Amino acid sequence: MTQQEQNKKIVEAYVKAFNEGNMDILRSLFAPDAEIQGVFGKGLMEKVMPVWEQLVTGLGMQLTIEGMVADGDTVAVRYTERGTFKGQFMGNQPTGKTYELTAMEWFVIENEKIKKRWGARDHAAQARQIGLPLQ
Repeated sequence: MTQQEQNKKIVEAYVKAFNEGNMDILRSLFAPDAEIQGVFGKGLMEKVMPVWEQLVTGLGMQLTIEGMVADGDTVAVRYTERGTFKGQFMGNQPTGKTYELTAMEWFVIENEKIKKRWGARDHAAQARQIGLPLQ
């Protein structure tokens, strides 16, 4: 297996853990000092885990890989992200509405761990679809 194929497998394990809501496995895939950046800001695992837990429990977020490329230590992924606003999310009560959008993430893999991760998604489209006010 090439290094790029192995790096893709790590990202596939990340998606699987996210879709299953398995925060322990998700955390184990990242280096202890991993930098994570997304719609809600930048931080280490301690900052992003509560947000990710809300995405899973509040929005029932599921990722479907639509495309993935690897080059050196970098993996880029395009997803279809779907969910249902079924539990509290960022202080908002659930509306029961569903959403679907395109999301993208870039990863840097070092020593078989995710060292850096950047995420981009259309948060405004998500808010409109699930009935949240735009801020």
